[in-house]
Amino acid sequence: MDKQNSAINQRKLAVTPRGVGVMCQWYVQRAENATLWDQEGNEYIDFAGGIAVLNTGHCHPKVIAAVSEQLGKFTHTAYQIAPYESYISLVEKIIARAPVKAPAKAALFTTGAEAVENAIKIARAATKRHGIITFGGAFHGRTFMTMAMTGKTAPYKRDFGVMPAGVFHARYPVACDGVTVDDAIASVEDIFNIDIAAHDVAAIVLEPVQGEGGFHVAPVELMIRLRQICDQHGILLIADEVQTGFARTGKLFAMDHHPNVKADLITMAKSLGGGFPISGVVGRAEIMDAPNPGGLGGTYAGNPLAVAAAHAVIDVIEEEQLCERAVKLGTELLGTLRDLKQQYEFVQDVRGLGSMVAIQLETAEQVKAIQDVAMRQNLILLSCGRKANVIRFLYPLTIPDAQFKTALNILKACFAEVTTKTMDMTT
Repeated sequence: MDKQNSAINQRKLAVTPRGVGVMCQWYVQRAENATLWDQEGNEYIDFAGGIAVLNTGHCHPKVIAAVSEQLGKFTHTAYQIAPYESYISLVEKIIARAPVKAPAKAALFTTGAEAVENAIKIARAATKRHGIITFGGAFHGRTFMTMAMTGKTAPYKRDFGVMPAGVFHARYPVACDGVTVDDAIASVEDIFNIDIAAHDVAAIVLEPVQGEGGFHVAPVELMIRLRQICDQHGILLIADEVQTGFARTGKLFAMDHHPNVKADLITMAKSLGGGFPISGVVGRAEIMDAPNPGGLGGTYAGNPLAVAAAHAVIDVIEEEQLCERAVKLGTELLGTLRDLKQQYEFVQDVRGLGSMVAIQLETAEQVKAIQDVAMRQNLILLSCGRKANVIRFLYPLTIPDAQFKTALNILKACFAEVTTKTMDMTT
């Protein structure tokens, strides 16, 4: 570790708790598009994107300009006290683009977990029911309600005591694990038969592509059959698009890949703000109107700086055709990963939708080795999956072609180096 980064790291260890896990052992000085520079001037290719927050890249000029303009007007009034038009016009933009049945309404919040929590509040108010069904491997947040909904114990729920009641987990279809759509639907029916009556369930919540769970893409058949179950029993279908939204999967929303299935509510956050904290819930108007006045909101909900950023983000996605670019980059990445699968026996699976792409290895140790080699070659990679044996790719969709190709070459070299070292250790 460089001297300056090392000194800051010692200060961090002295004053911040170990529960805040930090991957990089260096400290960011500045960033632009898909590049980070640390305190020592070292340059890194960012394939993490702030955990899916930067589909439009670091410091996109149009986002910075929009926020700078707003900064000169006002930074905070609390929308619930003194509202502003930009909130309303952003909600109008979201409603016009979201794949939900009209008429629709939307509300803005601050974090992804906050959006999910409010979606549950809305669903319970609308249905007068309490039960929530989510899926194994799901990630919905770090608050207590969203921890309960998250389908992974370590590190998210371990040591934190009893979770809120009324949350039940079904099985998510995972082809490489032999879990079929029939298995997933049967597990929902089992919940009805064993844990909670269908008429007490307010909502079924799922990610159209699981994020932390390993980038498993929801089959079309699953979405259709869940919609049928919801319609049969008066249950709301909630799509958690916090990670999948805003062009990552090749569509503005991942639910756009399911034109015959409409979610009742969609949650969003992360790349909506281009690096500024903002989230939202959009859904059918009669459902969104269920909570009484004051039942929804938050001090910073729909912060004007983040609202300005979100306006610019949506404009950039459309002007720069980032949905189409997500497909182009994702196709190129999938080709590289499939070549690696052919070349290395420890690669178990390659999957993805648009630029929400992952490669699954046999063990978490192999993933960690690839990450470590990549970091030494100045490429930032993230892991995920229930067993932490998946590498996920969340590069900005604005990444220059040449830099993207450089990153793919580094990735191939990492696999070769890790394989060589493993072979040397076994001989």
